Amino acid sequence: MPTVLGLEGSANKVGAGVVRDGVILSSRRATYVTPPGQGFAPGPVGRHHQGALLGLVAAAMAEAGAGPRDLDGIAFTRGPGLGAPLAVVAAVGRTLAQLWGLPLLGVNHCVGHIEMGRLLAPARDPVVLYVSGGNTQVIAFSRRRYRIFGETLDLALGNCLDRLARMLRLPNDPSPGYNVEVMARRGRRLLELPYVVKGMDVSFSGLLSHLQAVTPKLLASGEATPEDLCFSLQETAFAMLAEVTERALALTRAPHLLLVGGVACNQRLQEMLRTMCSARGVTLCPTDERYCIDNGAMIAQAGWEMLRVGQVTELDQSGITQRYRTDEVEVTWRD
Repeated sequence: MPTVLGLEGSANKVGAGVVRDGVILSSRRATYVTPPGQGFAPGPVGRHHQGALLGLVAAAMAEAGAGPRDLDGIAFTRGPGLGAPLAVVAAVGRTLAQLWGLPLLGVNHCVGHIEMGRLLAPARDPVVLYVSGGNTQVIAFSRRRYRIFGETLDLALGNCLDRLARMLRLPNDPSPGYNVEVMARRGRRLLELPYVVKGMDVSFSGLLSHLQAVTPKLLASGEATPEDLCFSLQETAFAMLAEVTERALALTRAPHLLLVGGVACNQRLQEMLRTMCSARGVTLCPTDERYCIDNGAMIAQAGWEMLRVGQVTELDQSGITQRYRTDEVEVTWRD
């Protein structure tokens, strides 16, 4: 029963987790949080991860009841993501693999989300909607690749939600997207916002630019509340995603839709997708909240899949890559 330690740190969350033969033994995480109205820069995030990661590894190993001799591989996030945080995680992964004499497994962050979703959901071959701070993609598996049917042409959905939170100076704890969701539940007025769908792709930059232009006037005049703005952004952006996802389901005739990534926690997004799926006779499979947010266990699970088929990363090929597309990975562990 192979046991893999996974290290994640592509954005403001850093984590370590242990997986053994499809069982999650541990998952520990720390988050870099900035004051309201501020985003996060790669340098400070990297320093945060540098200070937190070894403690998280020790805690995850202790929780799993595992020592170095119990491990069969070290998995780490190669990309995509922010350069400095990725570099920290890669350095720790390479060091531990050499110290403990273990195979190294460089994991695509997006594939990590998918494999964790497949582990937890009753869906072996689903269409995947992957929505996070840095990525928005509609994906299906074919011929040893996760093929991208549609994606954002500019901003990721999570980034768009975070930028509105920043405009409204909402807290970044526990996350700006969650605080937008809470505000949206109290919204009463649906504002007309740009709705941009181009075939299977979506675009959020015009939507965000429009909000940046009109928000000060709307709030000053009392025409809309912050709650109305959050509500309107969610309703518009989520409807765009439901439209392109439904096209992918119609094309593939898949019986399951797997929802992964940090924004997958959003209850309103799940509600809208569930309505769409119900009309098509499709089952929605949202990932457990503990594991749809970036975590080390998902990297361990993808690394476990790679290890069992011998897809090991050589040390001289273990450099990070900030632009590591989902469809670049050869998925040798699936038929």
